[in-house]
Amino acid sequence: MAAVRVFVSDVERAKSFYLGVLGFEVVEQWGPAIAIIRRGDTELWLSGPKTSAAKAWTDGTQPEPGVGFTRPVLGAADLDTILTKVVEAGGRVCNGPLEGPGGTQTIIADPDGNTIELFQ
Repeated sequence: MAAVRVFVSDVERAKSFYLGVLGFEVVEQWGPAIAIIRRGDTELWLSGPKTSAAKAWTDGTQPEPGVGFTRPVLGAADLDTILTKVVEAGGRVCNGPLEGPGGTQTIIADPDGNTIELFQ
């Protein structure tokens, strides 16, 4: 699985925009917290303020819409092993693992600071 999480202030408003304007279709919706939408091979996770991914990072950074928190989401079968490898390779663990409505996720940063979400 690969997707891009897009932080939004209102999931329903964002969903209406992406469906009505850009031709996306709903794949799944986990309550008011998140809508997973797709157009062709592009999957977006419209992530509202009620998702666990919107919780503050370990350093106090607060994810919010429109300021660089959009990131790829990659499936991960063994978070503990991957997180160890992240640190060994010069990356960092930004938060988590956190439990959310759809599973467990953690945010990592590559050595250049680009964020990636690992979702289990």
